[in-house]
Amino acid sequence: MNGDQAVAKILKKEGVEWIAAFPAQSLIDACAREGIRPILSRQERAGVNMADGFSRIKNGNTIGVFTMQTGPGSENAFGGVAQAFADSVPILCLPGGQPSDRQDVHPNFEAVKNYAGITKWMALVNVVERIPELMGMAFSQLKHGRLGPALLELPRDVMMRDIPDALVDGYKPIKPFKSGASPEDVRDLVSALLAADAPVINAGQGVMYAEATDELVELSELVNVPVMTTLAGKSAFPEDHPLSLGTGASSGTLMCQRFLEKSDFVLGMGTSFTISNFNAPMPSGVAIAHSTNCAEDVNKDYRADYGAVGDAKVVLRQMIEEAKSQLGEHGRGDVHGARDEIARVRAEWMAEWSPSLDSDEVPISPYRVFTELMKAVDVRETIITHDSGYPREQIVPFWPAVTPRNYIGWGKSTQLGYGLGLALGAKMAQPEKQVVNVMGDAAFGMAGLDIETASRSELPILTVVLNNGVMTHYYDHMPYATERWNSNALGGEYAEVARGLGAYGEKVSDPAEIAPAIQRALAANQEGRPALLEMKSKEEENISRYWR
Repeated sequence: MNGDQAVAKILKKEGVEWIAAFPAQSLIDACAREGIRPILSRQERAGVNMADGFSRIKNGNTIGVFTMQTGPGSENAFGGVAQAFADSVPILCLPGGQPSDRQDVHPNFEAVKNYAGITKWMALVNVVERIPELMGMAFSQLKHGRLGPALLELPRDVMMRDIPDALVDGYKPIKPFKSGASPEDVRDLVSALLAADAPVINAGQGVMYAEATDELVELSELVNVPVMTTLAGKSAFPEDHPLSLGTGASSGTLMCQRFLEKSDFVLGMGTSFTISNFNAPMPSGVAIAHSTNCAEDVNKDYRADYGAVGDAKVVLRQMIEEAKSQLGEHGRGDVHGARDEIARVRAEWMAEWSPSLDSDEVPISPYRVFTELMKAVDVRETIITHDSGYPREQIVPFWPAVTPRNYIGWGKSTQLGYGLGLALGAKMAQPEKQVVNVMGDAAFGMAGLDIETASRSELPILTVVLNNGVMTHYYDHMPYATERWNSNALGGEYAEVARGLGAYGEKVSDPAEIAPAIQRALAANQEGRPALLEMKSKEEENISRYWR
């Protein structure tokens, strides 16, 4: 077999059933012959985003893969890989490479040299016999420590050479290994947690990658400590639970704000505790405990008074057993009255926001769109994501994430158009689920043609475009240019574009038509067609933000 065939066989051994791709790349056909389905995107970044969404929903147990051609393919994919790196998502990138005799020749683009800052690990296949070794190294990096993209560059001349079958036949899939924390660290952390008067647990996506939601719920109930989540960690703790504070990100819930205000102890569980625009700031002058499997994050932005380094599932189990040893098998009651206070603050918050959520305004309030979506779908059987800007800020606090990974929250790099690729990858991961992507009109302009990918590849997702024509008010940064050339508004008939790309498309201007239009779009999904609803929405700058 040649190098391409060897890579395809190893991917199959690692459980890969499909790859996102954009030609020309000979690996695509080799994978197809191995029974691995290629999904061709309209542009490389969308293909990377699909692999990203797939890895998120599969929780890194099966890795999303993207392959692209030498040179321009790698150049076009760069933004998607940067986004996955920012959000710590494990994806495998397999770009073609320059032939050996044309490497280090300007202006030839070489992925290994240029992707160093946005990949966790990267290498070049310099000898065909090293393919099993290098693929094993890549998958080991994809399954351990801080997760992120790995890249293996495949030079054309090397991949055409033959490799002994025995080297590939002997390849064994990479098994992930987990570690726990020091028992003394766990004891001290739990003791401080139990001694606190107003403790809060802040859970991140590390809880989901560890598949530790059940353990987090068990610990929270055992000690009766409320839980908030980060943006990337949204759905790590069920938001219909009486101890849930919801999500605290660049926008968030009033419950998060109130409980952080009075907290004297915050436990970061499976989060990097990074200070950014997309994380709620932790209160100053309080005890901080930090549990993560990435030791380099400890004391990075917040000085940890207590720590427990290890896999979230393993450490949470250690904490549960330690809490039982200190409190007894059944734990303690709601000694701080957290449940009643959460219910009271939630009622206050929803009363504040119900006029927006139930609005009959024209143009349509985006909050009314979310309300009708929540009524129309079974949120437990739905995966929803958003694009950056106002769609993210508006939907994050209010959509009830009640099961792990039924919400894909993301921030960091915040590239417009990211959500559509995530939704397509999520549909590949769980085709039985209803998948929804909410995006703005500016994001549609960057990624909308991949609606055709959904049509051609028979991926029936629902896309909701909130079309207010204002491009997230970017024109505020260029007032003279806006006034001089009237460049403040975007235009387009996005529902018509969707129909031209093979999807069901409908434009909605009347609030009374939101619910019926959603039902028609969902019916199209049930028939196997992707659907796009263009909502003529208002310029809505009012968001649920309490700490900025």
